[in-house]
Amino acid sequence: MRRLAAWLYDFLVLISLLMLTGFVYFGATLLALQLGWISLGDHEDTAALLSASRSYQLCLLAVGLFFYCWFWRTSGQTLGMRAWRLRVQNTDGTRLRLAQCVIRAGAALLGLGNFWLLFNPRQKLALQDKIADCEMIVMSKELNKRLLDKQPE
Repeated sequence: MRRLAAWLYDFLVLISLLMLTGFVYFGATLLALQLGWISLGDHEDTAALLSASRSYQLCLLAVGLFFYCWFWRTSGQTLGMRAWRLRVQNTDGTRLRLAQCVIRAGAALLGLGNFWLLFNPRQKLALQDKIADCEMIVMSKELNKRLLDKQPE
């Protein structure tokens, strides 16, 4: 349940980031249209142009990937994971490498990788943890507070 709660919390934060990204991208596209750098072509309006744009879709994907990879790489915790005292780490307690973060994000399948836990309850590894060779731990309140206060472990 902690994973689900953390996922929901992070999902809300990520949606707000994607909305902000969309706002900026939309504004930049409108500016480029006004300056004559691009045209609508066969598209009805700017929204239709963006929805057909591969660069816009890749930009949104990059924002999502950056969100998770940055948090996992720097502290092992996203905002939702901090609230629920979860941390992703290597089995020796070290932080994930960037490659592991990217693999873990892809293997998570938008959170569906957590359903792997239903089929392997003894291992306590979600699909993304198994593929990226890492683990998710539940931290004590004291350790979580120390990490949040940035005190040494």
